Amino acid sequence: MLDQLFEPMVLGGQTLPNRFVLPPLTRSRAQEDGVPTPLMAEYYRQRAGAGLVISEGTVVSPQGSAYAQVPGLYTEAQVEAWRPVVAAARSKGAAVYAQLWHVGRQAHSCVQPDGCPPLGPSPIAIAGWEYRSPDGPVPFEVPRELSHEGIAEVVTQFATAARNAAAAGFDGVELHAANGYLFDQFFNSSSNQRSDQYGGSVENRLRFLFEVIEAVSKVLPVNRIGVRISPSSSWMDVSDPDKRSLYSALVRGVNERGLAYLHMVEPGIAGAVDAQTDPNAIDSAELSELFDGPVIVTGGHTPQSAAAVVGSGSADLVGFGRLFIANPDLPRRVRHGAELTGLREEGLYAGGPAGYTDYPELQSSN
Repeated sequence: MLDQLFEPMVLGGQTLPNRFVLPPLTRSRAQEDGVPTPLMAEYYRQRAGAGLVISEGTVVSPQGSAYAQVPGLYTEAQVEAWRPVVAAARSKGAAVYAQLWHVGRQAHSCVQPDGCPPLGPSPIAIAGWEYRSPDGPVPFEVPRELSHEGIAEVVTQFATAARNAAAAGFDGVELHAANGYLFDQFFNSSSNQRSDQYGGSVENRLRFLFEVIEAVSKVLPVNRIGVRISPSSSWMDVSDPDKRSLYSALVRGVNERGLAYLHMVEPGIAGAVDAQTDPNAIDSAELSELFDGPVIVTGGHTPQSAAAVVGSGSADLVGFGRLFIANPDLPRRVRHGAELTGLREEGLYAGGPAGYTDYPELQSSN
């Protein structure tokens, strides 16, 4: 049954060697200025056995960042430093995509370049969560509402980051439209209460995403652009009375544009942690039926459940987050039936090699 995970497939015109995906995993090992480091190259080299490697969330501007030591793709120094990282990630035949990220209202004035509150679709603060500032947890601030000029500027930032990704050697890009970040804030009516062409109807709330896709498709082939969504999540206070209609319309719109893939976070995952599945959660298989291209699902899968999903045809590839952190050579271990290493809490975010590049790989004799 596990053999299905080792079947090659074509994505974006490239043949992937297997169905394993290294999904975006924030690890906070870049420099303070968002420049990738040699330690990151080693981390991605270790996990290059995936069929598809998607970079950790990579911000498109200083204003789009919420936390220290996350990488960017908006300066030449960042582009130069990404090149050896990308080369390491593709060293075993993987396709390598950059996840482009803007956190929107999930940031805080203490990390904004101008010292002002972050930007969002509407001046509505995140309720029920706290921002992890350098001095400890603080309430999220009421964001500044993005003007039409501001939206156009962010669209341009995504296109520029995509161009920079290509210059750094990435094969494509993934737009991070999940987990309550800027795109997701526009989608959901709890965080988007605009009365202009970017708010109100579902069509209007999806407009920002589709404008970014159009802009990015001018610098990259459209079949090298993927989108990640979290249809059943209300993490970071994004909710809507009819998520099923909202995300069905989103998937149909993405499908019409012929993108590389649709990447869905499974129900039961909130951000980076497990959560209780809502009784009204949308099964990923339901939305995958609306998309004609490759579908990726990520969230809590074992190799056995991943093989079942691929075998059923409801997904084509499966992302393994925590398993890939603790088992850098995950596909090889699964192929040989080797024991899987457990995840350590140490070093998940920031630090050096501990908990990052010091997980053991199988010995060659195995």
